[in-house]
Amino acid sequence: MPDLRTERLVLRSWRPSDLAPWAAMNADPEVREHLGAILTREQSEASAARFQTGLDERGWGWWAVEVTGTGEFIGFAGLDPVEDDMAFEGVEAGWRLARSAWGHGYATEAARAVVAHAFDEKGLGLEEVLAITTATNLRSQAVMRRLGMTHDPDRDFDDLTVPEGPLRRNVVWGLRPQTPYGP
Repeated sequence: MPDLRTERLVLRSWRPSDLAPWAAMNADPEVREHLGAILTREQSEASAARFQTGLDERGWGWWAVEVTGTGEFIGFAGLDPVEDDMAFEGVEAGWRLARSAWGHGYATEAARAVVAHAFDEKGLGLEEVLAITTATNLRSQAVMRRLGMTHDPDRDFDDLTVPEGPLRRNVVWGLRPQTPYGP
């Protein structure tokens, strides 16, 4: 499974050294604001193990993201099949970064690499990439906009596994290869 590289980032397999900063991210209420409850260290470690299994089995999935110049782990970005219980099918692009990495353009940079890999014939050769977030997550929607994605209100849905409130309504954005996804 190849790493994905950008000017400032490497999207790579997960390492044991990623687990402590990953757990710290998932224990940060601001990072989890649009995702639900904070996770325990055990839950975080289990998710990282699932992410690595996906990478090992498919050759793509949720990559760990590190800053090239420092080797610092700052979060994840990648692709994952849409959950089976959704009203639509497809592959979702996503990202989550530590709060210290916000505001540097890393999410957009990592997402561009992921989308390029999704559309590249040597990568996945997909016809569409989706991105899903809560209706209130304006930061992620700004990344989607910078990628050239468009909101598809016909696919928006209420996540009925979530209690009534701001995390229930989800919006779906899409991108096709002929759509420019950034410089």
